[in-house]
Amino acid sequence: MKFIDTIKNIWKIDELRNRIILTLTLLLVYRFGAQVVLPGIDASQLGGLQASTDQGLLGLLAAFTGGAFSNASVFALGIMPYISASIVVQLMGIAIPYLQKLQKEGESGRRKINQITRWLTIAICLLQAPGYLAALPALGVPSTAFVMGLTPTFYISSVLILVTGCIFAMWLGEKITDKGIGNGISLLIMVGIIATMPISFVQEWVARVTESNGGLIMILIELVIWFVIILLCILLVMAVRQVPVSYARRTATGEYEKNAFGARNFLPLKLNASGVMPIIFAQAIMFVPGLIGEASFLADTSVGTWLQTNFGNNIFGFWYNLVFGLLIIIFTYFYTAITVPTNKMAEDLKRSGGFIAGIRPGSETAEYLDKIMSQITLPGSIFLALIAIFPAIAVNVLGMQQGWALFYGGTSLLIMVGVAIDTMQQVNSYLLNKHYDGLMKSGKNRKAVA
Repeated sequence: MKFIDTIKNIWKIDELRNRIILTLTLLLVYRFGAQVVLPGIDASQLGGLQASTDQGLLGLLAAFTGGAFSNASVFALGIMPYISASIVVQLMGIAIPYLQKLQKEGESGRRKINQITRWLTIAICLLQAPGYLAALPALGVPSTAFVMGLTPTFYISSVLILVTGCIFAMWLGEKITDKGIGNGISLLIMVGIIATMPISFVQEWVARVTESNGGLIMILIELVIWFVIILLCILLVMAVRQVPVSYARRTATGEYEKNAFGARNFLPLKLNASGVMPIIFAQAIMFVPGLIGEASFLADTSVGTWLQTNFGNNIFGFWYNLVFGLLIIIFTYFYTAITVPTNKMAEDLKRSGGFIAGIRPGSETAEYLDKIMSQITLPGSIFLALIAIFPAIAVNVLGMQQGWALFYGGTSLLIMVGVAIDTMQQVNSYLLNKHYDGLMKSGKNRKAVA
């Protein structure tokens, strides 16, 4: 009943209701576009493409695009070029003074950085789109599927459509962020991932129940394990180390007076400050060994065969996941170091009259915060690596179907958990604000109560 009442309260708030309706509408548009096949390709002959992208690294790409990659859709590139451009711009901000200057300019600087990211997204699309089209025959699309043939006209028109599709998806994400609820880009990725969940569960159900491979009991055990992993992911996303901070009391003359009676607060340092970025970085690197193994000078050698077998074609194998886990731990330290500005945090504390008991303000505070971040990043990175490789454990130990196992960890689950928490927090802020207004004598909801 409380849940139903919460839904009713959400629907009573005009602004929140309109934002949710707009968000759902734009997500529906994105899902519709994922089913629209590129002009010039016969949709009935894409079975080979869908089979070749059903597992492995291509399966991950198909999952992130909600099946658009395996449908040769106008949204086949998905939103990933924009994600890649955002990562590149963020990393370039460390070394390029111009971008560092823009980061300090507030809203105007943010708009310029967004514009740079958009142009970089177009450049990445112009590189990826021809590669995707050229790879279609090798991925199982027969020559008869190309109605106009593999002509320059087909390539030019399809590249323009794929680039436009990515830019349109980026626009949808930005509109959701501005006018809807939640982070639009993350929601597009999450909806794409969730879109493949029903068919993956059906495949697991058939494998367990219809083929008598564990039956309903095994399905229930898997669901319990999945629920526990989701809880652990929530703990990883939400966990913080609270560093006690005291603030000096401001005197009547405007000067700070440091004493034990000043305001006391906590500085929250996240256990996993890097989010899913280490997994995305590591996933990108893991494409390299398989590509090296397929190179002409190694393809027919024992080294090339080993690389293709253990990295290119088997993302659930031992060697792949061992290297994958180690890369995640390394990238977690790297990304945390560049995104958590302990020096700036120490300076901000000093300017606001804050200090950590027993630690001198300034450089010593920065060193102290850096030490704490190093200490909590180790367990956080190991936990992140374990969650990332758990799908391999699910396949090899529990005997799950590969498609269903992908929802037991890795980027997919962390994105779903993170986006769900962020969206719920935004909805909850609206509810709390309206609840506070409703306690006032003159307060009513925006139509009936505000």
